[in-house]
Amino acid sequence: MNERTVRPRRSFIFTPGLRPDMFPKALASGADIVCIELEDGIAPKDKAEARQKALGLFEQPQADDGVERIVRINSMRERFGIEDVQAILAAESPPPALMMPKVRTPDEVVMLDQLLTEAGHETRLHVIIETNEGLEAVFEIAGCSNRIDAMFFGGVDMAAELRCQNTFESMFYARSRVVHASATAGLDVIDVPFLALDDPKGMREEAEKARDLGFAGKGSVHPKQIAALNDVFTPSPEKIARARRIIAEFEAAATGLVVIDGKLIEKPVLREMYRLVAIADRMNG
Repeated sequence: MNERTVRPRRSFIFTPGLRPDMFPKALASGADIVCIELEDGIAPKDKAEARQKALGLFEQPQADDGVERIVRINSMRERFGIEDVQAILAAESPPPALMMPKVRTPDEVVMLDQLLTEAGHETRLHVIIETNEGLEAVFEIAGCSNRIDAMFFGGVDMAAELRCQNTFESMFYARSRVVHASATAGLDVIDVPFLALDDPKGMREEAEKARDLGFAGKGSVHPKQIAALNDVFTPSPEKIARARRIIAEFEAAATGLVVIDGKLIEKPVLREMYRLVAIADRMNG
């Protein structure tokens, strides 16, 4: 199984599994991640059709365009989720990554990891924390599988479970806990989409708050939000230049630690430097 790949995850957008014709448009939207939706956006009567069409997209080789492709399956605790997993395990060319919604405990992730390993699939995992039980176990969840690349904060369901307003301030603790768990496990962490399409100023402000809290990116509900999100989560040229310098000195030293500008640079810091350079490479690619 491949190790975690450092890559930009500044923005993501959903595209419906029922509409494979919309997939190319989503890939061209500028989002770093395109997620094919099989869960909340698909009615129960359409689940089987959406699953078949979504998996069919991966029967052909995918372009090396820098866009991360994910399929959001249904919860492993529901029949539709089990059927999604069965179809993926049987696929000759499975999706490169799966998004797991409503994860409550590590055993869900461990089970899917083991099943994918049995099937010989290298499929990566992205985990959404959007329940109170998941928030309580988030440190254990984040560290339970080497297949996990990123954690997502699901604000709408979380607000409902916590009986609080769906605002940044109301869920500051919940967001922070997901950020801290992700950092401990060396994972990227991505914030929930901003739902008010007619408030671009509010979206940018919330994205900046998320970035300053430690998020690597944020979801979008419409392509017109993506450029602003990419802008917010793209580091300055100065930060990118410093990241390149740190990487060069670290790799030249080959000792596992170096001192730059009077500060000790160790591997956790280096991973962030690689992420900044990956963003720069995507911008220039």
